[in-house]
Amino acid sequence: MNTIFIVLPILTVLMFDLGLALKPQDFKLFVYRPMPIMAGLIGQIVMLPLIAWGICYAFDFTPLFAIGIMLIACSPGGSSSNVFSMLAGGDVALSVSLTALSSVITLFTIPALMGVVTQAVGSSTEVELPVMNLLVQNIVLMAVPIVMGLLMAIGMPRRAERLHMILKKLAFPALVVLVAIFFMQHQDTIVKSFVTLGAAVTALILATMGSGALLAWVMHLTERERRTIVIEVGMQNAAQAITIACSPFVFNNETIAVPAIIYALMMNIVLLSYVSLVRIKKS
Repeated sequence: MNTIFIVLPILTVLMFDLGLALKPQDFKLFVYRPMPIMAGLIGQIVMLPLIAWGICYAFDFTPLFAIGIMLIACSPGGSSSNVFSMLAGGDVALSVSLTALSSVITLFTIPALMGVVTQAVGSSTEVELPVMNLLVQNIVLMAVPIVMGLLMAIGMPRRAERLHMILKKLAFPALVVLVAIFFMQHQDTIVKSFVTLGAAVTALILATMGSGALLAWVMHLTERERRTIVIEVGMQNAAQAITIACSPFVFNNETIAVPAIIYALMMNIVLLSYVSLVRIKKS
């Protein structure tokens, strides 16, 4: 079974669901609250790739795994980060706005950054990145479903809300199914690399969450804003990374997706632990 035929519909549905949850004013929060938006975008678009590159260097990964780690760092959190922000008592409006803005910005930054990464390791691997294919795929699989969801939310708000309530409950089980199928197909590679990759992606999550907390402190954000920035910077879209890795139009290499599979598992463990600690502290 080709994993791409599973991950493509999952990513499309996730992006459509994100559009259902958005409102036009979500893109305008930068005007009214520039500091938390700047903190989130700097963390996601600048700090994350830099930290990920440092981790790849520290662990001395093979080129394919290095590309996979960097691909995770370039993929924004998606709608799941909004749920975690709510559970942690964060600023949900800020979380939604950051998700909206980063989803649009990374349509273009992912091809640019991954082009640089692929060239940097190109001397030791035959993997090439067709940048235009990736840009078109991002527009078709991400931008179009988001716009369709947003238009439905504007034109049919009640139906959009009901549909969003259904889809957001299906998002996590769908990702679990994807991870399970991928594990069955690549269990030897995953088991062999789990200790090293597990340590690396856990270090990536913790380091990026820490950088988010630091940015929030430097910019004197509120406690609720800080929790949101920590989650938004620390949580990436594994489904998007897997899609790009497995897509026959882009990398067409499932080994590149292995770090994202392990990341999906560790991300939920670390973020759920963070939410639990926040709730204990609040109580």
